[in-house]
Amino acid sequence: MSLTGKILPYLQRTSCGAERAKHGGYNAAAPMYKLIILIESEAIREELERRWPEFLAVAEQMPGLLRETTSRVDRVVHGGYGAQLVHELFFESLKAAAEAMGSPEGERAGQLLQEISGGKVSLLLADHTQDELSNIRRHSQASDDIPPGDRA
Repeated sequence: MSLTGKILPYLQRTSCGAERAKHGGYNAAAPMYKLIILIESEAIREELERRWPEFLAVAEQMPGLLRETTSRVDRVVHGGYGAQLVHELFFESLKAAAEAMGSPEGERAGQLLQEISGGKVSLLLADHTQDELSNIRRHSQASDDIPPGDRA
């Protein structure tokens, strides 16, 4: 079964990010979905470094891609999972992410990722909502002004 086939059954669920945006202190911006790529420390670093631009060139052609981030991990502070690289691809929705992964560009990017990481890769899908600390503080202060019995 392809990755897209594994993802499609989850398309019916409500984004918990949307629920948080409605009921919490999040900014009004709609939550996005992101594909998180974790490349394990055991992956061959030289091959990864040499072929990473090739992966990026293909991944950046995936339909619906809004933005991407790359983080090179220089140390694990706590925990047993060691990743050397975290790459995130952002999409408007889970459906858009699934469609991108199932596209020819997404399939090719997945193949390249397996090749250059030697299979030492984990893929995660997550809703993504972010807010500025100033907005969070503003919301927190407004909540403090509501009597406890009146809070939702």
